[in-house]
Amino acid sequence: MSAIVAPRKEAKKDEETEEDKELQVELKLLVNKITGNDQSLIQPALDMMKYLVRTSTTSMTSVPKPLKYLAIYYDDLKSTHQKMGNGQMKKSLADVISLLAMGTAGGEAAKKNRDCLIYCLQGTMSEIGDWGHEYIRQLEKEIVLQWSFNCEKAADTLVALIHDIVAFNCTHHAEIQACDLLMEVDLLHLLPAYVSKTNYQRMCLYLLSCSKYVDDVERAKIMRLVGEQYLRFGEHTRAMITAIQMNDSEMVDRIFSVCTDRVTLYQLAFICARHNFPVKLDQDMEHSEKIENILSNSHLSTYFLTLARELDIMEPKSPQDVYKSWLEPIPPRLIILGENLDSARQNLASSLVNGFVNAGFGSDKLLTVDGGNKWIYRNKEHGMLSATAALGLLHLWDVDGGLTPIDKYLYSADDYIKSGALLALGIVNCRVRNECDPALALLGDYVAAESEVLQVGAILGLGLAYAGTHRQDVIELLLPLVPSAKSLEVVGVASLSCGLVSVGEPNNQVSATVLDRIIELNGTEALRSPHLRLVALGLSLCYFGVRDAVDVPTEATNILEEPFKTFIQTMLLMCAYAGTGDVLIIQELLHIVGEKVDLPKKEKKDKKEKRERKDKKDGKEQPADNQDKDGVTSIKAPKKTEWDHSMGQAMATLGVAVVSMGEDIGVEMVHRIFGDIVRYGDPSVRKACPLALALSSVSRPHPAAVDLLTKLAHDHDEEVAVNAAFGLGLIGAGTNNARLAAGLRQLAVYHARNPAQLFMVRFAQGLVHMGKGTLTFEASHTDRMLVDPLTMAGLLAPLVCLLDPYPLILGQSPYLLYLLSAALQPRWLLTLDADLNPLPVGVRVGQAVDVVGKAGTPKTIAGVRTHTTPVLLAGGERAELVSDRFEAAGMTLDGICVLRQVEE
Repeated sequence: MSAIVAPRKEAKKDEETEEDKELQVELKLLVNKITGNDQSLIQPALDMMKYLVRTSTTSMTSVPKPLKYLAIYYDDLKSTHQKMGNGQMKKSLADVISLLAMGTAGGEAAKKNRDCLIYCLQGTMSEIGDWGHEYIRQLEKEIVLQWSFNCEKAADTLVALIHDIVAFNCTHHAEIQACDLLMEVDLLHLLPAYVSKTNYQRMCLYLLSCSKYVDDVERAKIMRLVGEQYLRFGEHTRAMITAIQMNDSEMVDRIFSVCTDRVTLYQLAFICARHNFPVKLDQDMEHSEKIENILSNSHLSTYFLTLARELDIMEPKSPQDVYKSWLEPIPPRLIILGENLDSARQNLASSLVNGFVNAGFGSDKLLTVDGGNKWIYRNKEHGMLSATAALGLLHLWDVDGGLTPIDKYLYSADDYIKSGALLALGIVNCRVRNECDPALALLGDYVAAESEVLQVGAILGLGLAYAGTHRQDVIELLLPLVPSAKSLEVVGVASLSCGLVSVGEPNNQVSATVLDRIIELNGTEALRSPHLRLVALGLSLCYFGVRDAVDVPTEATNILEEPFKTFIQTMLLMCAYAGTGDVLIIQELLHIVGEKVDLPKKEKKDKKEKRERKDKKDGKEQPADNQDKDGVTSIKAPKKTEWDHSMGQAMATLGVAVVSMGEDIGVEMVHRIFGDIVRYGDPSVRKACPLALALSSVSRPHPAAVDLLTKLAHDHDEEVAVNAAFGLGLIGAGTNNARLAAGLRQLAVYHARNPAQLFMVRFAQGLVHMGKGTLTFEASHTDRMLVDPLTMAGLLAPLVCLLDPYPLILGQSPYLLYLLSAALQPRWLLTLDADLNPLPVGVRVGQAVDVVGKAGTPKTIAGVRTHTTPVLLAGGERAELVSDRFEAAGMTLDGICVLRQVEE
């Protein structure tokens, strides 16, 4: 054994070859010449040393041999450099010392003193790229350190070197390093000089991804630079996306004016229409009529029905088809009372399910058939309102054909039915703009009606019909109700509607009026009303996506009493940074969640007495609070509203999900955090956890999220179970997920004796099969680069109500669930030709892959499947064209895409 090992050890000692020894001798000779007294030998020796270093070959994981052998002479060369007089030889020697300082020569002291940079600046400063990428990277590190140490002095001496480094990087496939350097030294304005047609896409994509992690001022600089570069190279669709991300309407209008290609103009219009972004077109523009038609979203219903016919799903579905109740065992209670037990709450659930499952198809098996009125009358009061409003979902986006079947209910003698028809009219017009303004004409007269029920339907209908339009005339019609209305329900709905209309654009008139009403109610019992949460949401929606601009209203709310102050300030912060993924804001919200709430002495005493009374009742079976003598479930709230001192923490829990949903890493973090919070948090926070978890995975049924929500749906706390059931519907919305549907059927059997939980489970079943699997609630679109404010607003409204589900959603305001209609969008890929007619083409569909900063031309999708358009895209999927005969006018295949034929 020793005989075998011994030669190996000896070979290791003798690993230096004869060539290495010759190189060492040669380098020592060159050093002697440089440090010697013969001036005529110094320059040739320096040139030879540079040549040996440049031509040395080595592996990527080891130091070049000339640098390794010269390390021992580092101090001698530095001493020689100090003794030399100024001249070309001194500069050449500085180049060599700078290069040696990059490696092990000089040790940590050389790196600490930034010798590499110092001697580089004293050197020739020519062709620095010839020393290689590692030398450039070392210079970049030391430049950043020097810049931060003495910015003003460094600027004069370093700018020339920075120009050389950026020029080298941009011509040697190191554009990412060039961007990093310029961002670190705040000289990003120098970059456009080095952007070319070959590297602009990679650089712009990287800069956009970096903009998420900088402050607002720097973010604006980066995005403006990126937008200008896209325009410079004719990438109008990418420039449009950047302009929408900045919320820069002037830039959007300019892109429309400078773009001359008809197909590209159509694609730009489809992007703006999907985001509900207002555009001012020049009326003299060619094809302006078609572009206006696209921007108005009047095409939605036609194209959606085309998709439905192509998929052969026009046949309407009944709630029973969704529930598949014949697969459920019949509970003993129903065997005793009869299988066809008619429950007001379950009829309400069926009405909602019927609307969402058949949304946009124009027909169903309950309301649009002969005798559809009978179904409405099987409900009570607000149930009748909700049943009638389902007609709006059935005729969603179909303004021309949907108003007639709803109009007849406006002549009903029952105010609840009439109010439901008003709400239905608003839902039909949601996201669609019509020159005739039918919604304003039909609903405007009822805003000031004597009946509070009619007022609510008209106000909410107008809010949905003109959501995101920023129409000043609609705001002026609704806003006077905020200070003047006596009913807090009307105040809440009016404030929320004003917030929906002005979402994403700060409206000082709306915010000032709503804020004044909140301050007026401060210190009164009215502040405890659940409707005040809708008022707070209306105010917050005005500041959606404004980031730092939310500081003014936040300061104004400091005079409010706790816990409402924390609640509204947290909501303002949440809406201002929604979808940004801002880590600092998430940390701030998590800090609020983790705070211990100190209850006033009186509240502590009441809570203790309540716990004692509850303990006495344990062991006795109590009848459900919301059942009448005949065992038929009513829709009245079983609990009296109480002041919740943890409401600020609950709002912060929801806020963490809203802010983090802009990026995948944030979503994964949220799932882990909420797993712990739901075990150890306060009751209010536990109620919010299922909602936050669902919001972070809307229309994306991740198995881990489904499992956790399913466990919570069996929770002993009724409100946690209700919210978890709703959350299951939200994460499976429009996916037709078979595993989730089977789980909900089992949940329905488990909660057969619990009317509130069963109602929400039924509604969740309807959401999973929403639009028969063709619709989605996902807020991100256009390859997940844009977050739609209106979709977020539509999702947030019911979620805020469900933070305390009994007073509103499970009480007298189930119609608030129809606010989800503002978030409805088809999850399609529809390809059109240059004349906007459907064009079937082959596409590859797979999971999207992040290619930011990756070298070469990496694949953008994984797990490829080939289909013919139109196709349905699941969350996180991306598509590519199969054939080279067509090319997309936009940057991605997502939503409605216009294709142009490639000329051979």
